[in-house]
Amino acid sequence: MLKKLDIFLGGVGRYKGLTDNSRKVKKGFIFVAVKGLHFDGHDFVDEAVEKGAACVVGERNDQDLNIKKGTTYVKVEDSRVALGRIASAFYGHPSGKLKVIGVTGTDGKTTTSHLIDHLLAQAGKKVGLISTLLAKIGDRQYETGLHVTSPDSVALQKFLAEMVKEGCEYAVVEVTSHGIDQKRIEATKFDVGVITNITPEHLDYHQTLEAYRKTKLSFLQTAKGFVVLNRDDASFGYLKSKLKDKKIVVYERSKEVAGILPGAYNESNLAAALAVIENLGINKKEALKTIHSFKLPAGRLQKVDLGQPFDIYIDFAHTPNALENVLSYLREKTKGQLIAVFGCAGERDTTKRPKMAEISTRLADFSVFTAEDPRSEEIEDILVQMERGVKNPQAKYVKIAERGEAIFSAISKIAQKGDTVVICGKGHEKSMAYGEKEYPWSDYEAVEAAIKGKVKKINRK
Repeated sequence: MLKKLDIFLGGVGRYKGLTDNSRKVKKGFIFVAVKGLHFDGHDFVDEAVEKGAACVVGERNDQDLNIKKGTTYVKVEDSRVALGRIASAFYGHPSGKLKVIGVTGTDGKTTTSHLIDHLLAQAGKKVGLISTLLAKIGDRQYETGLHVTSPDSVALQKFLAEMVKEGCEYAVVEVTSHGIDQKRIEATKFDVGVITNITPEHLDYHQTLEAYRKTKLSFLQTAKGFVVLNRDDASFGYLKSKLKDKKIVVYERSKEVAGILPGAYNESNLAAALAVIENLGINKKEALKTIHSFKLPAGRLQKVDLGQPFDIYIDFAHTPNALENVLSYLREKTKGQLIAVFGCAGERDTTKRPKMAEISTRLADFSVFTAEDPRSEEIEDILVQMERGVKNPQAKYVKIAERGEAIFSAISKIAQKGDTVVICGKGHEKSMAYGEKEYPWSDYEAVEAAIKGKVKKINRK
């Protein structure tokens, strides 16, 4: 039976579940066939129906998909848009029952999201959070997946529905350009849109900086209440000119945030969070008094103290801008050598590889180039591309393909008393991608092993 989406949405509650993954289909489910980067869900419609899908949603004609009699079929123009709209309807349109704050930007999204969550909670507001690290609803925490910032449409709406059920007034949602472009936030009503900054990133996906900026802009344009822009960012003028019909709140680094959090970039993140809560009616001065109890999210300038005679930090910095910010901050506070360990991800923007090597060999005393999710690329090829960015002939650096060995070398062979070792690129992440497989990995565990004189290894057999 062929139905139109608008008519279908009114009756989604009679189905038992919703998914775009044929492997997760159960009897009575809705299966939405989405064409992805590597697989096309339309090719798995037969599997979904055999598993008991009561309804299939897709972009192809029902005759082409051979939908069997008794199965409802809904033909749509865009399956991703449809998935978002169906998910929202299935879970009772939860974003309309919350004040949703979306935070996007190249760097600083996670910290800013966690800061907003903290300030709201400290002001006595009931708030839920969805970030790169986790989803937090009341006293419960949920993992949001490997290498994922914005969850898929179904997971996002389910989390928001749980927040409504728990009586939350606010939801803070970290939003990526991939999440925007892939319609993962479709049908989510945002009251506030926040942007931290825009610097070149994900150009393997968006192709140009202009396309990347337009993607970020498209999210801000959906905010019903107000948008929060960073005056210190190069894209401020561009965004302001495109958002003339919106209420614009501007923030910048100032004396009131100076020195509260480590690094100028975190001062900027705090300024953004304060701008949000102040425009939600919360006293900024009172809010500032609660910052002392805020802890930076895991993997964000995370200090590791295991009794070693030098400082060790783990940080998620994986863009040129983030790496420069972290190294500049640590350069100022390091009396001895600054030693940086980092890599560049495979199947991602190749233009940043020499840029990050140039930054590290300029700001750090010793650089260790290593693996960071090589995926299908050869690690050695990535390291050679990074090496091309080394401009200083006196620069001290080494290429060590295995990340565990690189961390061991920096901690056990290079670092001396008074030095600082910073390990960038993975932060909180719990896996490393080789080929199409994710292997268990933790930079923290690799540091622990190195302190004990051991090398953490990944068994890829």
